[in-house]
Amino acid sequence: MNKGDLRNIFGQFASGVTVITCTNADGEPHGATVTAFTAISMEPRLCQVTMTRQSKACGFLGGAPFAVNILAADQVDIAMHFAGRPSAPGPVWADGPTAPVLCGAAATLSCEAWAEYDGGDHLIFIGEIVAAETTDKNPLLYYRSSFHELGPTSASSAWLGSMDDPHRGWFDADTSFVPLHLNSDHLSPTPR
Repeated sequence: MNKGDLRNIFGQFASGVTVITCTNADGEPHGATVTAFTAISMEPRLCQVTMTRQSKACGFLGGAPFAVNILAADQVDIAMHFAGRPSAPGPVWADGPTAPVLCGAAATLSCEAWAEYDGGDHLIFIGEIVAAETTDKNPLLYYRSSFHELGPTSASSAWLGSMDDPHRGWFDADTSFVPLHLNSDHLSPTPR
């Protein structure tokens, strides 16, 4: 499989768009657009960003605090600015608890460095979230190499009546199931 094919397959996964912000070697604000962001842990509060080793920001993040700015749907220009296509008038910065932050984001997580791992041609940075801010703005999404906005809310009817419905409760630890090939009616798993 070539890189282009793999990139297209990865593009099938819709993700939010973030700008990871920090300070550069001169103490000035710096940022990079990143879609490889995920929550890791609630306790301790950890998140992960993955950045290509070739990015300038990657060189500034080793052991340094950073912020994850989850971009709002109206911030495509900001995403492009930090992806290498600078725009005027450019981003509006504010001082954050750990690193500079971007004004107008849907949410911002301020992080202290927690760990760093080899990720092949990328580096994986784990941050401990020490402060967070959120707004009621919808997030900017990235899917199949294009920016998107949220569509209408999907109906939750698929969950209703399901034993796995998060509104009714998940299966408890004592529930067990009979594999279909051992179940005579083959209609559904049978709780014991």
